[in-house]
Amino acid sequence: MSTFTLKLLKTIAGVYKPDGREVTALGEIARLNKLYLPFLRAVGNAMGSELRREEARYKWFLRNVVEVVEALRGLDYALYKFRRPVEHVSVDLDVLVRVEHASRAARALVGRGFRVVVWEPYTLTLERGGFIVDLYTHPSFAWAVYMNGERLLRCCAEEVDICGARVRALTRDAEVAVAAAHAVYKEHIVLLMDCLVAWSWMGRGVWDVAAEHRVEGAVEVLLEVCDLVRSGAVEAPHRLGPHVLARAYLKKAARDPVFRATLPNIAKYILSRRDGARAVVMRLTRRGY
Repeated sequence: MSTFTLKLLKTIAGVYKPDGREVTALGEIARLNKLYLPFLRAVGNAMGSELRREEARYKWFLRNVVEVVEALRGLDYALYKFRRPVEHVSVDLDVLVRVEHASRAARALVGRGFRVVVWEPYTLTLERGGFIVDLYTHPSFAWAVYMNGERLLRCCAEEVDICGARVRALTRDAEVAVAAAHAVYKEHIVLLMDCLVAWSWMGRGVWDVAAEHRVEGAVEVLLEVCDLVRSGAVEAPHRLGPHVLARAYLKKAARDPVFRATLPNIAKYILSRRDGARAVVMRLTRRGY
């Protein structure tokens, strides 16, 4: 079965050339799966002006990343959900930072012209000229913690090169575990980008990180969905069904006391928002994020 997702994969790999009618449809699928830049590079002249705009956005994104990293120099941090097997333009920059360094990190970025737009437990969001930085003390959603940020910084960070600058980022093993946990516990959607991360970097070390953070269930779900995607049984983005989510949440809550203790915060989070009910409906019906 040749789904749109498989055609997108083959296009990016250079073994399939979509016709004029398919380019637009595949472009939308690529955008939803956070693979728009690799897709545009693959189709080249078919979307030349769009490719030039996306390349410019990519350079702008990297310039901002380097400036943020320079501002955080001397602090205990790591770029999070950043390393990917293909170059892409992210909608924001996620950074793990040690709890004790969070305020200093925020002040450093404000000193570079950023402004604080959201301040929540475990997360601080800053923005400058359309560039968004999310500072996390722990990977979380709706005030519920699903991985320990301190442990990730302690055992799963390393130096990598970005545009000639040495920056700290999560290891590839950790990025697979993080991608799985983020897709399952927070977003409830598996992207083709998540599958590329797993297919490229899955190994014994991933299971070690997953066990340390009690997210083995999320990794299992990710691999199951990605197998279905590769076989052509489902398209990506793929929304996880209620039974899959219930199983994953129950397994996580049973084995992780911090997750279990912070789960009630989800209700507080929803009640604290003016658009809480609307936000829930949107989350349950969206195609991507």
